[in-house]
Amino acid sequence: MALGPRLDLRQSQSLVMTPQLQQAIKLLTLSNLELENYISEEIEKNPLLESEEPSVDSASADAELTNNIDEREIQRSDEILSTGPADAEATLEMAGDADQFSNNSLSQSDGSLDGSMSMNGASASSGMAGGEAPDFENILVADLTLTDELLAQAGAVLSHADLFIARHLIDQIDECGYLQCDLLELAHRIDVELAQVRQVLTEIQKFEPVGVGARDLAECLQLQAKEADRYDPAMARLIDNLDLLAKGALPQLKRLCGVDDEDLMDMIGELRAYDPKPGLRIGGTTVQSVVPDVFVAERNGSWIIEVNSATLPKVLVNRSYYTELKDGAQDKASKEWLNECLADASWLMKALDQRQRTIVKVAAEIVKQQEEFFRKGVEHLRPLTLKNVADKIEMHESTVSRVTSNKYLSCSRGTFELKYFFTSGIQSSTGGEAASAEAVKSHIKGLIDNEDPKKILSDDKLVALLKDKGFDIARRTVAKYRESLGLGSSVQRRRQKALEGKAA
Repeated sequence: MALGPRLDLRQSQSLVMTPQLQQAIKLLTLSNLELENYISEEIEKNPLLESEEPSVDSASADAELTNNIDEREIQRSDEILSTGPADAEATLEMAGDADQFSNNSLSQSDGSLDGSMSMNGASASSGMAGGEAPDFENILVADLTLTDELLAQAGAVLSHADLFIARHLIDQIDECGYLQCDLLELAHRIDVELAQVRQVLTEIQKFEPVGVGARDLAECLQLQAKEADRYDPAMARLIDNLDLLAKGALPQLKRLCGVDDEDLMDMIGELRAYDPKPGLRIGGTTVQSVVPDVFVAERNGSWIIEVNSATLPKVLVNRSYYTELKDGAQDKASKEWLNECLADASWLMKALDQRQRTIVKVAAEIVKQQEEFFRKGVEHLRPLTLKNVADKIEMHESTVSRVTSNKYLSCSRGTFELKYFFTSGIQSSTGGEAASAEAVKSHIKGLIDNEDPKKILSDDKLVALLKDKGFDIARRTVAKYRESLGLGSSVQRRRQKALEGKAA
C-alpha cells in the first residue's frame, strides 16, 4: 500500500477551562475567611481593584467598564456550573418562577422563605434581630503559651548548660504537657550526658502546672500525687496498674494495693481529682472561633437566609485610576496590560456576585429540605444527598459539593457545617419516611443517657427500643453509631457507673 500525505477535515467538541472559569470554580470552594485572603492578594496584584467605599459618581462608570467583559464567557461558565438552562441569569434564580431574587434579597411568593445577602461584602441587615448580623469576629487568643511559661520558669532557676538542655526538652513538650521525645536520642543529638538530661527533666517536672514534663499518664498522675503528698506505696501500686482500673477490676486492685473497699474508693477519688492534661490549663496555640458563612433566622413564620458579609471587603474598579492609565498608555503592550487588568477586575466582581447567589441558593434549599430540624431539633433531621439539592436548584452535583465544603451555617440551634445536613437514611420499621443517621444517633445517645445504672442497655436492647420508635436498624449499625458518639459498650458503661456509684 502506497504511503503519501493527505488532508482531512474533522469536527469535534471540547470543554476548555478558561482562567476566568477556573477562578469562578475556585471561589466556590473557599470559605469567607479564605476568600478574604484571596481578595487581598488580588487587590495587591491588580492596580484597578480597591476595597474602598465607591462614590456615587463613579458607580455608573464602574458599571460601564464592567459591561465591557465578553458576556459569552460568562454564559459559558454558568453552563459549566449549572445543569439548568443555558441562560446565565436563569441559573442565578432561587427555584421556580415564583422566586424573586435581587442583589439584596430573595423571597418566595408564598412567604415561607426569605433571604438577604450583600454583594461584594456590602452591608446587609435584613433578617437578623436589631438590623445587624451577630458579631462572630471574636478570636480567643492565649496570652501566654505553655512553652513560654515553661521557658520563663526555666530561666529563673537554671543557667548555662542546664538551661540549654531545658530549652530542648521544653521544645518537645506538647500542648497537653507531655514530653514527646526519647531522652537518650535527645542526649546524643545535643551531645550531653544522659544523666544530665534526666536531672534537668526532673527540674522541669517541678514547674507549674504540676504534672508537666511527664512521659506518660502514669508519670503525670505520679507527679501530682507527690505534690499533694499522697504518693504512698498503695497509691504507687494503683497508678502502676491503671489498666486494671480502666477494666474495673476492683478486687484485684485491692489485693495489689493491700487496702479495703473504703481506702480504694478514696484513692480512686483522689486520682479523679488530678488533671490528666495539665498543659491545657495554660494553653498551647492560638484558637480561632468558627466564623459562619451563612446566617439563618426565622421571622414571622418565614426563614431568612443571609450571607455573612462582615468578613468580606468591598471590591470595586477604580474608575479614575483606569482613566488616568488609559490616557497615558501609548504603546501596544501597555494598553493590552491595562485591558487585561480591567477584564480580571470585572471578572472577579462578577465571580463574587455569582458565588454569593449560589451559596444563598444552596442554603435556601437546605432550609427547605431540613425545615423540621430548624424548628424541632436534630431528631427531625431528614436524609439528604447532594444530588437531591442539585436536582432541585438545577445545578450540577459537583457545584453543590464545592459550595458546601468548608462553610458553616449559623442558626438558633448553633453553628453547623453545611455538610452536616447531608446524611444517609435509616428505613422506618413502620414503612414511613426514612430517618437520617444523625437523628438515630441522637435517639441512641438519649436512651443511653437516661438508662438505669442497674439495668444497662445492651446493643440488642437498643435495637429493640429503636424499633419501637420506628427505626429499622441492625445491631452492628447501633454499635457503630454508639462508638462514633464516644459511648462505651454495655460492659464498659456498667463498670464505669459502678465506680461512680462507689466513689459517690
